[in-house]
Amino acid sequence: MRLLAALFAALVLAAPAAAELRHGIAMHGDLKYRPGFRHFDYVNPDAPKGGELKLADQGTFDNLNPFIVKGQAPSGAALPFETLMTASADEPFSMYGLIAETVETPPDRSWVIFTLRPEARWHDGRPIIPEDVIFSLEVLRSQGAPNYRFYYGAVATAEKVGARGVRFTFKPGDNRELPLILGELPVLPKHYWQGRDFAATTLEPPLGSGPYRIAAFEPGRFVVYERVKDYWGRDLAVRRGFDNFDRVRYDFYRDSTVALEALKAGEYDFRAENEAKKWATGYQDWPALKDGRARQQRFDDHMPKGMQAFAYNIRRDLFADARVRRALSHAFDFEWTNRQLFYGQYTRSNSYWSNSELAAEGLPSAAELAVLEPLRAQLPPEVFTTPYAAPASDGSGNIRPNLRAAMALLEAAGWSVVEGRLQKDGRPFRFEILLAQPTFERITLPFVRNLKRLGIEADVRTVDPTQYVNRVRAFDYDMIVANWGQSLSPGNEQSIYWSSEAADQPGSRNFVGIRNPAVDRLVELVISAPDREALVARTRALDRVLLWNHYVIPQWHLGYDRLAFWDKFGMPDSVPMKGYQLFAWWAKAPAGKGN
Repeated sequence: MRLLAALFAALVLAAPAAAELRHGIAMHGDLKYRPGFRHFDYVNPDAPKGGELKLADQGTFDNLNPFIVKGQAPSGAALPFETLMTASADEPFSMYGLIAETVETPPDRSWVIFTLRPEARWHDGRPIIPEDVIFSLEVLRSQGAPNYRFYYGAVATAEKVGARGVRFTFKPGDNRELPLILGELPVLPKHYWQGRDFAATTLEPPLGSGPYRIAAFEPGRFVVYERVKDYWGRDLAVRRGFDNFDRVRYDFYRDSTVALEALKAGEYDFRAENEAKKWATGYQDWPALKDGRARQQRFDDHMPKGMQAFAYNIRRDLFADARVRRALSHAFDFEWTNRQLFYGQYTRSNSYWSNSELAAEGLPSAAELAVLEPLRAQLPPEVFTTPYAAPASDGSGNIRPNLRAAMALLEAAGWSVVEGRLQKDGRPFRFEILLAQPTFERITLPFVRNLKRLGIEADVRTVDPTQYVNRVRAFDYDMIVANWGQSLSPGNEQSIYWSSEAADQPGSRNFVGIRNPAVDRLVELVISAPDREALVARTRALDRVLLWNHYVIPQWHLGYDRLAFWDKFGMPDSVPMKGYQLFAWWAKAPAGKGN
């Protein structure tokens, strides 16, 4: 009898823990918002509905399907669409049910089941069903933009469970983020896309299920989204306090200078300023700012700032040698640029996760060394011995010490100056910096002048947005200004940014062309981190390796957003860690009746 009892106890202890049915899921740790919560803390649940939010876009558009690689979709093109779950803005990475009423996954997160809300509806009134979710996964992986193939590549099967459930089973591996990644799946209507070519550009507004739908548009000029007043999800806790404007309009402008003047003329309402000079001087002649009808305001956040940088295309032989890449970084004088062009507003980026606990600092910790030591033979020795810091100057414009350091590195790589031109085996050092905006020329041209002092011929070429997007998708450039946004919970997107698999995938964000087994392994470890402590250590280790391979010339970041807007908005009392939430704002004096 005792033997039977012992065997029974052993079987119970050995059995896998049961899956748990929940209203949300956190990447690590517990959810902030408990079952039955009424709204997020950073919204006004009683915000009035009504009015119009007028915004600006730049360039043009020729496509209303935001999920494909072809064409250019306008800003706001995803507004008509909903996902299975939605993230909160005051937690590192937690998802709460939207189209999905509940989420169920076992402790090892080897599969996930989403049960759909019975009230979820498409704009044509038809219910959202499991077949729509399965179709969405299949069509995005087969015909959508390349990032979807990376995001959802680890899904082995997708099947209907019961009347309203969808089960995703994952391929073998340790990837705890996958249930949350599937929660971000845009759900598309299978019945609408039957007989239509999903991969082709379209100017027919696709059917959606979200709080807005397209009401009017003219390619290259404007697009208007109208609030769906009988939107099925309006009273959900995750939607209460959001989507308060009856209409959201985007007008398109040729460049940022024209767009700024249009703001001051009242042509649109709100602008997130990304140019230091304009922030410092461009608003001084705005009468509305002086008499209180408009505001210029900073909004702090606590999010990683990612990496904005001059990015090499190391698919080009010219940049294959890390010594060459490191040498060129000495020719970018950030301190002079910040002083002379940016009015001292920026901080130099020395991490891919600046402004967060994920940024590598000092020498590797014991936890980081445990990750890095098995890869030591594949890593630059500085990863273990030297804290990374981008080359610096005194800001005077005299960077002769930097250029001497650069020339020593170039000579070590086999380059020499012959008659004022840097050469190797009779080939001159010449490349092109591709830009999408003329405003970046004033930053790039001083860099080019410093390169010339090294005997390097660098040409700056600014092209229209369409040509730029197409060339970047095809990796047809020597150097670009790239930006990799980062979150407080890095995961699968790191594969799209840095992995060997993504290097030759057109449209991926591996702009540099990195094919590095050590980076691949570190990306895998970040994705499989079992808890927050491990995630931080592994991300810092990846940060060090990316930095010391000199794949980019780091530029700068801000720890806040610079906003200029007409004083026609109400806004919540608090700003969450992820920054201001524009769609939680509302019109002070709603136009029309509103609902």
